[in-house]
Amino acid sequence: MISSPANSRIKQVVQWQTKPKERQRDRVFVVEGLKMYREAPEERIREVYGSTEFLERLRRQPDSSAADKLARTGYEEVTGEVFAKLSDTRTPQGILAVVEQPGYELNQLLLQKNPLFLLLENLQDPGNLGTILRTGEGAGITAVIMSASTVDIFNPKVIRSTMGSIYRVPFLYEENLQTTVERLHAAGVKTYAAHLQGDTYYDGLTFRGPTAFLIGNEANGLSEALTARASARIKIPMEGQVESLNAGVAAALLMYEAHRQRNRADSQDVCAG
Repeated sequence: MISSPANSRIKQVVQWQTKPKERQRDRVFVVEGLKMYREAPEERIREVYGSTEFLERLRRQPDSSAADKLARTGYEEVTGEVFAKLSDTRTPQGILAVVEQPGYELNQLLLQKNPLFLLLENLQDPGNLGTILRTGEGAGITAVIMSASTVDIFNPKVIRSTMGSIYRVPFLYEENLQTTVERLHAAGVKTYAAHLQGDTYYDGLTFRGPTAFLIGNEANGLSEALTARASARIKIPMEGQVESLNAGVAAALLMYEAHRQRNRADSQDVCAG
């Protein structure tokens, strides 16, 4: 059992929790809570820490799937005081895991049939990014592609907001999204910039083919340079005095419109057959 917050392993986990450069150097991120631990791919789990209180509760549930997984992954027991030092939450659940970061390549993602991408330029809100990833999984997107200046996807707040989608939705950072858009065009993917001065409402276009939606910074929207490279600019109807929508809400509307159109097209193909 680890009982001292000064333990070197504990200090390292705290560094991974709080410093993006440390996470990037060691290619890991930290997840907290029973749900996030259960869903974490076992082959990517490096370390597991459980508080004494949590482990005692778990021992009283002999048929627990979490207990079975702990037996396979191994774990380090720590005192409640030490776990509080490790945790990034106000009310820690008592279990935490260090997980290897996944790696994805755009060339591989472009090989998928009829891809649906979401490109994010300079998003800064961790909750927005996490929610977008989770919504993206629900809408069946191929991947989330982010500018290098977008908030770190392994930020603990982002991880919590994904509710496990971090394990299943491919994502990558690109140094230059303008170049990325050009690569998408070369692969036959049409790109649509969500813009207040859009030419067409989003439900007036077809997204049944290879598609990418471009979403900009929460305060400033998309840069003009990136907007200019999009295949088209689209807008979302606004009533009252509302000028714009939250980036996560806008992304959700666009992704689910593509999902609706594609599902309807599939149904029509089945009926026609």
